[in-house]
Amino acid sequence: MPRRRIGVGAPSYLPLEGSKPCHHSAVAFLVGGPIRYPGWVAIEFSEEIPSLRTTMENIVAVVQPDKLREQIAELNEKAAAPDLWDDPSAAQAVTSALSHRQSELDRITQMSERIDDLEAMVDMAAEDPDESADILAEAEADLEKLRKDLGDLEIRTLLDGEYDERNAVITIRSGAGGVDAADFAEILLRMYLRWAERHGYPTKVMDTSYAEEAGLKSATFEVQAPYAYGTLSVEAGTHRLVRISPFDNQGRRQTSFAAVEVIPLIETTDHIEIPESELKVDVFRSSGPGGQSVNTTDSAVRMTHIPTGIVVSMQDEKSQIQNRAAALRVLQSRLLVLRHEEEQAKKKELAGDVKASWGDQMRSYVLQPYQMVKDLRTEYESGNPQSVFDGDIDGFINAGIRWRKNEQKAAQD
Repeated sequence: MPRRRIGVGAPSYLPLEGSKPCHHSAVAFLVGGPIRYPGWVAIEFSEEIPSLRTTMENIVAVVQPDKLREQIAELNEKAAAPDLWDDPSAAQAVTSALSHRQSELDRITQMSERIDDLEAMVDMAAEDPDESADILAEAEADLEKLRKDLGDLEIRTLLDGEYDERNAVITIRSGAGGVDAADFAEILLRMYLRWAERHGYPTKVMDTSYAEEAGLKSATFEVQAPYAYGTLSVEAGTHRLVRISPFDNQGRRQTSFAAVEVIPLIETTDHIEIPESELKVDVFRSSGPGGQSVNTTDSAVRMTHIPTGIVVSMQDEKSQIQNRAAALRVLQSRLLVLRHEEEQAKKKELAGDVKASWGDQMRSYVLQPYQMVKDLRTEYESGNPQSVFDGDIDGFINAGIRWRKNEQKAAQD
């Protein structure tokens, strides 16, 4: 009995001698006797589907759906407690964790069902030759989407760092390049906010410091999503923009820089205590374009950690008390990362590892004399800078996560 193979190819208008013209994009055939047309591109579903299942099995082994179900059951019990909202912050943590884990389980379950549906569609095409062309055309489209979505899900399994599950706090600072650098910082802020919007992730701008002529000196915002820190941490480092400056009346090419910092948001269980004696707190009037309660009261807070020199500013909230609490939380987050980095640096020192940080000089955005966005670590690139600035950065992020994992494995060997 010959093995059945089902292929999908581009339309052909030049059939072989003795055969009928084919204007369909898909046909079913048996190995050993296919009718081949010029430009034929075959898809081996009999090989593709097992490959998808193998990848899915590897993902399931890492994600552990049974463990997720146990966690969901425990969180459901906590969420059902009558006194849950006596402590709003704890209640929000419970409901957020429940939502995140349920979404993760749903994602795994739906992906397995989609692979089953694809296999059923291919079998249906084999049983109904009259409709096989249309069915297989649909199967081909589903296969492409499955490959992409499964690849994105596989990336999630690489996020196994201590804080990778946390929300992320991103700070963008303009660097060398004057007004162009300030404008570049604002472009990057928009890029990340658009990326979050594409994925349906809530964001909150916590602080903005506007430059005198245009753009931003700095901006800090939070991305609220499962694995936001693990995902976005590969964006940390120095970004470089090369373009004809819109602020230069002579139309000269300008190179400017901006720094991106990504930290995980602190949780109450992290126990980062900061004595009041180590804090210097200044209050000032919020800056910005205006609006309710803006530029009318000294509600903004600048908090300095004296031993480390770390400075955090907050002005998004309406009251000084709220801004102080937000600043303290971000300061605790930065101290948590600093402690983690010091531990890692000590391990590297003991291991004799003197390599530079992976986040430095990580990406170039070139608009003139050619158009190209290129990651200098992963070599991933895009010839459409406008799409990248509109938030299409998943390819860069995924490549960065894979690159980082390979670097970690190489360091361990």
